[in-house]
Amino acid sequence: MASATRSSEITPITLEAGDLRLRPFTEADEAAVREAMADPGILSWAAGLAVNEAAPADRGRIWLLPRLTGWSSGVAPFAITDAADGTLLGYLGLRDVHRVPDQAVAAYWTTPAARGRRVAARALDAAAVWAFAPTAEDGLAVHRISLDHSLVNAASCRVAERAGFRAEGVMRGSFVAPDGARHDSHLHARLATDPAAPAF
Repeated sequence: MASATRSSEITPITLEAGDLRLRPFTEADEAAVREAMADPGILSWAAGLAVNEAAPADRGRIWLLPRLTGWSSGVAPFAITDAADGTLLGYLGLRDVHRVPDQAVAAYWTTPAARGRRVAARALDAAAVWAFAPTAEDGLAVHRISLDHSLVNAASCRVAERAGFRAEGVMRGSFVAPDGARHDSHLHARLATDPAAPAF
């Protein structure tokens, strides 16, 4: 059973989405995460400053540690994996669940080998459908999920739109790149009452 009470704890859950499986991270994922953290795109847009400033050998561990314990603090961090062989394809996270009532914030990345298969969009849609479901159905009972991305990161914009997250505006100077440069960001959101995402 998975649910989010009005406390911060979320019961871990595994979601199936066609040929994708979204599951909680484990310590065994460190090597695959470390390999992902060698990708310039992930480092630029999704790894965070602490990971970027760390030695390459330490990046997987530093990124992974808070995802191992996130479920107890209002975060639902999923490893996106190939349902057939378990290969790590990416990450989909929902954070700040109910920090603002009935809302959450999404983030994602995919490994270079997984790109071009709409992995992130399909995972984002699956996580949103789960999060919108009522707690009686093991969902999180949120009404709104938002996300934002640098305007320079056009691929992330395509992911959001494919998963039914409408563009709502521009957040000026909101993204700080690892080199300290500031970027404007697109704000996207999907509501529980929005139409389902188009078929993938």
